[in-house]
Order: sequence, then C-alpha cells, then structure tokens
Amino acid sequence: TTGIDNGLGRSPPMGWRSWNLYRDHVDQRLLEGVMRGLAVRRRLVDGVPTSLCDLGYCDVGLDDAWQACASGSAKFRYHDVAGRPIVNSHRFPDMLSMTETAHALGLTAGWYLNNCICSEQTVATHDMYAQDVHYLVEVFKFDSVKLDGCGKQLDLDLWASLINQTGRRIMIENCHWGQTVPTKTWCPWNFFRTSEDITPTYASVVANLQTTITWAREGLSRPGCWAYPDMLEAGVAGLNAAEMRSHFGAWCIVSSPLTLSHDVNNDAVADFVWPVISNKEAIAINQAWAGHSGSPFKQSPRLITLSKKDVKGARVDVRVPSWQFFYKPLPGGRVAVFLMNHAGWVEDFVLNAHEVPNFHCRPCSVRDVWARRDRPDFQAGLLRVRVASRDSAFFVLSPVASAPRALYT
Repeated sequence: TTGIDNGLGRSPPMGWRSWNLYRDHVDQRLLEGVMRGLAVRRRLVDGVPTSLCDLGYCDVGLDDAWQACASGSAKFRYHDVAGRPIVNSHRFPDMLSMTETAHALGLTAGWYLNNCICSEQTVATHDMYAQDVHYLVEVFKFDSVKLDGCGKQLDLDLWASLINQTGRRIMIENCHWGQTVPTKTWCPWNFFRTSEDITPTYASVVANLQTTITWAREGLSRPGCWAYPDMLEAGVAGLNAAEMRSHFGAWCIVSSPLTLSHDVNNDAVADFVWPVISNKEAIAINQAWAGHSGSPFKQSPRLITLSKKDVKGARVDVRVPSWQFFYKPLPGGRVAVFLMNHAGWVEDFVLNAHEVPNFHCRPCSVRDVWARRDRPDFQAGLLRVRVASRDSAFFVLSPVASAPRALYT
C-alpha cells in the first residue's frame, strides 16, 4: 500500500478520545455520555448555540480497555482461536448500539486495536488482522480506528489493505510513537504519531511539538497523512490558562489533528476550555492547506530547561529555545504566525513580516486570532507584542489591495 487514499483526512481530523479522562475505567455508558456531550448545543459562538461537533469535533474514540483480558485461546490474550476479538461485555454490553448512538447524533465513532492493555505478545496471525477488521467495519460499524504499537499487530500495510477491501472508508491513526513514519510515496494511514505519549505539563507539550518539525520541513505532513504529536491536554488538570492556549494554538499552527480529551460534561471544565477550543479562526488555520503544514522560522539562541515526567513517572529534562516563531501559509497569499514564549518571564517580541518565509505583501493587514480583531499597529512591516510566560500570540498577515501608505512593508 503506497497510500491509504480513502479520501479521508484531507484536513486534520478532529474529535475526542477517552484515554486521558477515563484511562482503563471506560465503559459504554460513559462513552455514550460523551457522545451526547459533543452533540448538545450548550454554549455560544458569536451568539449562536454551538456544539463541539458543529465546530468539527465529531469523532468519539474509544481508547483501549474494551477487551476481555485473559479470555483468549492458549496463544492469545483477548482473541479466540479463530482470531476474533473478545469484548468485555460487562463494560460494553452492546458495541453496535454504541456506534449507532454516535451515528444518530450526527457523530462518528472510533475503535482501538493492537491494544496496549493485555497486549498480544505471542504471535500476530492473518486471522487476527482479518477478524479485527471484520468486527471494526462489519459487525460494530466503527468509522475510525487507532492502531497502537503495543502488540504484535504492527503491519500497517496489512491493516490498510484489509480495511480497503471492505469497501468502507475508515480513518486510520498510526500510533507507533514515531517508529513507523511515511515517505514521499508511502503512507497507509491518515495521521501518524510523531512522539511519545503526552502528559498535562507544559514541558511535555513543547517536547511533543518539536517532533512535528522534521515532517513539516520534509513535506511529509500533508493532506491525508498528518503528523500528530498526540491528544490535546486542554482541560486536563496540569495546564494553566496561558499554557492551554499555547498548546491549542501550537497544534493549530502545525496542522496537527485536534483530539480533545477533557470531560465535556463537566461545566466548570467545559467553560474553562471553551473560549480556546471554540476559536473558529484558530480552527480555520488548522484546517487550511496551502502547501506547508507549519514549522518554526525563527527561534531564540538561548536554550532553557523544562522538566516533565514520562509515562512511568520518571523526571525528564527537555532543552528547548526560550521562544519560537512558527508560520503556516494560508490560501490567498496569507500566512498565519504563532509566537510562543516558553520562558518563565515576559518577552517583548517584534514580528518582522520580511522574516516570514515566502510571504510578500505591500501593504499588509494583521488579524489577532486570540483577540479576534484587526490590529491597526502593523507599521512598516513590524508588529510589537508583549507575551507572558508560557503564553502565545497568534496572527494572520494578509495582503491588502489598497491601504494607507503607513502600512507598507
């Protein structure tokens, strides 16, 4: 398989997944509650009642813990002797009913295979692949799948081939943590993990963000094959408001899939994240394509140390520039620019339009994405902005057909 070519993922996928919130305590009742939470129009955008799905977050993904561990045959842990997956029916009494609930709400539903909990470590038979795909597509009628990297079912060409043979279009996530990556002619999935698992710390956010840069610069993060530094931690305890905004904006500027993971039915949490994750201008930047997925064009020569804990709880120090400027070209000759201050102090930045790659405008206008208003102070191609610690500034620069002479760059 040289490319999945299923017509899906032409823009970065958007949705929600269960792991960050429920981990291995997920069940059908909880997931159906999330589905209703994504579909309900409980909050406003521009004065209009709007759901998360209205904004694009429409795929609800089950992330591990659906399987009946230790119920398999002598060779398998959660597959029977014929390779069929065995569901924990106490947690998920009717998987088809669950996906039908998603469809009735106007959503799509995502499954999870090559599981990490009680992973299959003995052998991966063709029957296992074939039966997993049969249950994914024909029996349970899921619309997307996350293929993790824990078990023996690591053949992404085989997964893609079997899924294509069903005739149904299934969005495929390659979650091999950056160990199975695309080439110019090979990408049998729709998006691929570039990093280890994210955690709700600013250091983890910034570290995972850096793993997208190579793929952007090599042109390998592209429509139908997006680089993905893992789920959003917005609304998960650990990030303050500034860090959360920087996290979301960074995922937007590099064209990452936007996968929510917070408690959508907790009003306090939902109110906290809503102004950021419902910013339609930021989402539009994420979804746009004009030839480059987004990467840094300027950064501080000064390195700082950010500390995080890995998935096993061990401290890891991350060395990163104290600030970075990212860009992403947009249709119509426009460009989005994202200024990130990773440091523990306030920075006064000067954005020079001449330094933005492949951007030319005489004159230019500036849109402040976070404030959702135009900036009149873009004089001589320069914009001065103060950015607090771990916060960010987000702009769109646009050519203007006619403008005052003072706006010329």
